[in-house]
Amino acid sequence: MKFVFQNRVIATMMAFTLLFSMFFTYKASAESNTGLDIKAEAAILIEADSGKILYAKNKDQSLPVASMTKMMTEYLVHEAVAKGKIKWTQKTQASEYAHLISQDRSLSNVPLENGGSYTVKELYEAVAIYSANGAAIALAELVSGSEGNFVKEMNKKAKELGLKNSKFVNSTGLTNSDLKGKHPDGTSANEENQMSASDSALLAQRLIKDYPDILDTAKITKKVFQEGGKYPVQMDNWNWMLKGLVYGYEGVDGLKTGSTPAAGYCFTGTAKRDNMRLIAVVIKTESYEARFQETKKLFDYGFSGFEIKELYKKGYQPKDKKTVAVPNGKEKEVKIETASAIKVPVPKGEKNPYQIGYTLNKGDLKAPLKAKEQVGFLTVASKDKQDSGFLAEKELKVPLITTEKVEKANWFVLTMRSIGSFFGNLWDSAVGKITG
Repeated sequence: MKFVFQNRVIATMMAFTLLFSMFFTYKASAESNTGLDIKAEAAILIEADSGKILYAKNKDQSLPVASMTKMMTEYLVHEAVAKGKIKWTQKTQASEYAHLISQDRSLSNVPLENGGSYTVKELYEAVAIYSANGAAIALAELVSGSEGNFVKEMNKKAKELGLKNSKFVNSTGLTNSDLKGKHPDGTSANEENQMSASDSALLAQRLIKDYPDILDTAKITKKVFQEGGKYPVQMDNWNWMLKGLVYGYEGVDGLKTGSTPAAGYCFTGTAKRDNMRLIAVVIKTESYEARFQETKKLFDYGFSGFEIKELYKKGYQPKDKKTVAVPNGKEKEVKIETASAIKVPVPKGEKNPYQIGYTLNKGDLKAPLKAKEQVGFLTVASKDKQDSGFLAEKELKVPLITTEKVEKANWFVLTMRSIGSFFGNLWDSAVGKITG
């Protein structure tokens, strides 16, 4: 009897071991999309428009990202221009701090004169093309008054954009210890900017979506800083995947490299072919070349394995929810539809691996309502429960809007409806009792 009991215990333990082994094996394969071996600490590949995750590895792990930080600096500069706070043609003087950092040619820099005057456009191009650190500081000081204030804006914007695993401590991506003892107020001497792969992809996605002209500068392979000036500098783009460079890849037009001892070699790249744009992020690869080689693997996987399909046209109405009640409207209900077409990447050879649903605003709609007023979302999710989902959430959300305006009913109509409803309920109650 004792022998039988021991056998049962052993068999049970073996079964649990097998189940756990199967679970973790499956989880690993789901995370790495079997067949892709990306040699990086963390990586992600997304389709830019929908944010659909096509590959992920340690996507939410917060890691040093070096000069990929400058994507946030670029975002805030574009935002300041859009709001009229600064102008591209506006000139600003380089501070002693910006000058000091810019003179360190062991770092990526264009040398700035102490008190020298430069346009916002010149400094921005130095940042976007050559990853110039002194220029990034000069822009930060112009936008926010000091780099310390700019860092606060960086972290505030990170929250607004939905970056969940990021922390910014300077405008450049350098380790604070490289800032000659002048690191921003509120930060310590050895801190370094950190982002996750998913946050880096989200920041790149928003940068391209909100300020698409970012790519006009990001794809410039060579340019002279202050050509014809006192100290002209040849700027060669560090993104070697641009057309005509060492690792040139069809469709690549951005976005940002980075490297420090802690971050290793990082890259947030983007490429567009036909109607599909991909964004790839690799963090902490082994060498300068490796970050482009691993990115190529991701792009090859995305472009060869997926295609964009329009699953539902703009104006699609959920089959079981084509109208929503408007109790106080002249019309008691209003038709609803999607505000845009639903286009998502689909594995080549598959028809539609997604399922749809909807969520409506809580409570009854109240008139007056405008045409095209948002009343909820159509949700799009993979039928595969283990799918990585979309960048912002597990589901893609497309706004549901009203097809026409609805005016508020007058008091007489509302009163008559109320009376009709009262007697209707009374009748239903009486019928119910009789039937019972």
